[in-house]
Amino acid sequence: MSFIRPEAKLALWKWREVLVAAALLLVGLSWIVGPGGLLAWLGWALLIAGIALIVIGIQRARFRSGTGGPGVVLVDEGQISYFGPLTGGVIAAADLNQLTLDPTSKPAHWVLRQPGQPPLHIPVNAEGAEALFDVFAALPELRTESMLAELGGRSPHPVVIWERHSSRPPQMRLH
Repeated sequence: MSFIRPEAKLALWKWREVLVAAALLLVGLSWIVGPGGLLAWLGWALLIAGIALIVIGIQRARFRSGTGGPGVVLVDEGQISYFGPLTGGVIAAADLNQLTLDPTSKPAHWVLRQPGQPPLHIPVNAEGAEALFDVFAALPELRTESMLAELGGRSPHPVVIWERHSSRPPQMRLH
């Protein structure tokens, strides 16, 4: 028997990294203000770590679009697998050429392109899709904040988030 409503439980789970970081901040502050000495130095280290974790946690929470979407995403050793009710596929993160967010699909989809393969469409709320954040963050020159802004915004057309080799003229912006 649970005393927490399912909606509240999901909200707490979405922001779990931020909550843990806030707890670290509080412990660090109490050690700085409290006994002093060696614990004060450790408190400053906890304070810095807590601030860094809050920034990362906020980004991860903004990336999570919920659960219950169609299909399952697995990320294992640099390989992204999507098993959906109608489609699916596998793509290697190292071979990824282009990442697009398609908000016109219902629900919105990540479109991953690899040379010689058909594009892989993954719903943003598929089970396990939160694991894609680490894969996307590791892409060279990806602007995480721009990606999160596009994910939160409601663009009327698909948006190229990242591409390895630009096929557009240099004067055109990516986002």
